[in-house]
Amino acid sequence: MTAAELAGELEVSERTVTRDAQALSEAGVPVYADRGRAGGYRLIGGYRTRLTGLARSEAEALFLSGVPAALREMGLEDAASAARLKVSAALLPSLRDASRTASQRFHLDAPAWFKEPETPGLLPTVADAVWDDRRITARYRRGDKEPQREVVRELEPYALVLKAGAWYLCARVAEEASFRVYRIDRFTTVAVREDRFTRDEEFDLPAFWEERAAQFARSILRAEVVVRLTGEGVRQLAYTVDPRSAREALAAAGDPDERGRVTVTLPVESEEVAHAQLTALGPEVEVLSPATLRKRFTDDAARLTELYGA
Repeated sequence: MTAAELAGELEVSERTVTRDAQALSEAGVPVYADRGRAGGYRLIGGYRTRLTGLARSEAEALFLSGVPAALREMGLEDAASAARLKVSAALLPSLRDASRTASQRFHLDAPAWFKEPETPGLLPTVADAVWDDRRITARYRRGDKEPQREVVRELEPYALVLKAGAWYLCARVAEEASFRVYRIDRFTTVAVREDRFTRDEEFDLPAFWEERAAQFARSILRAEVVVRLTGEGVRQLAYTVDPRSAREALAAAGDPDERGRVTVTLPVESEEVAHAQLTALGPEVEVLSPATLRKRFTDDAARLTELYGA
C-alpha cells in the first residue's frame, strides 16, 4: 500500500505513516518501502510479533496497571507484574524503562482523605466471578442500621467500581433481568457457580455508573432548608454540601439583597446532616427555615458565646 492509501485508511497524515514505518523497521518489524510508480510499503508475509505468552488475565490486568492498590485488593498484582515484564521484554532496549518512568510520574490514589480504606474480604471472590463471567449466589445485608435484614440474590456480576475507597458491584439480577449496584462490604457470603452468563454487549459501564451515581445523589436529598449566604458563604457552599446541589440551588437563587446576601433553597439529606454541614460555614450562613434547624444554630451560638465570652 502507498503512504497515501495507508494515511487514508488509518486517518493520519502521510508524514505519520512514513515516521511509523521507519519506527517499525527499527524495532525489527520487516516493513519495507518499494520506490517507484508501483511501490509502497510491504510487510513480509507470515511475520508474527515477538510479544508471545501473554495470558488473558495478564493482558486484562495490564490495563489496570495504573491502579496498583485496586490490583492488589482484587488479587491481580502478580498477573499485572508478569504482564509488565513480558511487555518490557518485547520492547526496544531504549523503551524498556517506560514502565518505570511512567510509574515515577503518575499515580492514582482512589480513597478519600482521612479515611482508612478497608478491603472487603469477599472482593477477590467477586472479582474472579466478574473476570470469568460466572453467576454468583450472594447473601446481601441491606443498610447499616439495626435490625439488619439479609436477602439472597442470584446475580450476574458485570463490573466492579472503586468509588472514594469503597468497592461496588454492578450486576444483573437474574430473576428481574435488571441492573443494580451493591456494596461489596455488605456481602456476607458469595458462592461462585459453575455456569456462565452471556454479557449484554450494549452494557456501557461508564454511562451506567454515571446515571446510577446521579440517581443515588438525588435520592438521599429528601429535605430542604432555606439559608441566607454572604458572598464568602456562596463561594464556600460547594465545599460543604453536595456540589451539584449547591450549584443548582445558587443558579435558582434570586438577586443579592442590599447587604450582598443571597437566599437559597438547598436540598439536603436530613436536618441532622444539614446542621453538621452548614456549621462549617460559621457566620457566613444564616438558617431561615425550618424553625427546628434555626433553633439548633441559635443554641450553638448561645453556647459559643458562653464558652468564649462576650
